[in-house]
Amino acid sequence: MLNWNLWRILTYENTYYWLQWFWKNLFSKCTFKKYNISHFDLDDIQWDNNAKEYGKKRTLDERKALLQEILYNNDEWIIEGVYYAWVQQSFDEADKIYVLDMPGYLYKSRIIMRYIKRKLGIQKGKRETLKSVYNLLKWTETFQNKNLKEIRSILDRKMNTLKG
Repeated sequence: MLNWNLWRILTYENTYYWLQWFWKNLFSKCTFKKYNISHFDLDDIQWDNNAKEYGKKRTLDERKALLQEILYNNDEWIIEGVYYAWVQQSFDEADKIYVLDMPGYLYKSRIIMRYIKRKLGIQKGKRETLKSVYNLLKWTETFQNKNLKEIRSILDRKMNTLKG
């Protein structure tokens, strides 16, 4: 039985680690399907998956419009990803927000393994280059040291507003 009326969950996580795998796989099979809750990955909004080249971002207006469409058309949703600057409305409308955290060596090794598996044809996905993997590893440092702190600050302000 659900312990709240609407499922509006926002998850923030470091990229590519075992808990993300658990969240997407086990939790999605048990919860999303059982309760017919829509699941959205912010990567699918941030990146143009139809682009021929790897790493082509959608415009800010496109991202905001896609997010608005998700929030408007779904009473219940689970949104997961690492972006925060353009998703404030999802922060405001979420019933629950989970921040998943882990040591850097784990998610960095996952990024490298994903690259190797894609190069060997073991795993499907966009064709990354060594440069794009290097840039992603640099970005994870920024996320861990700057962005995650900002996300926690936003959430602290939200909690203080709700308590006050």
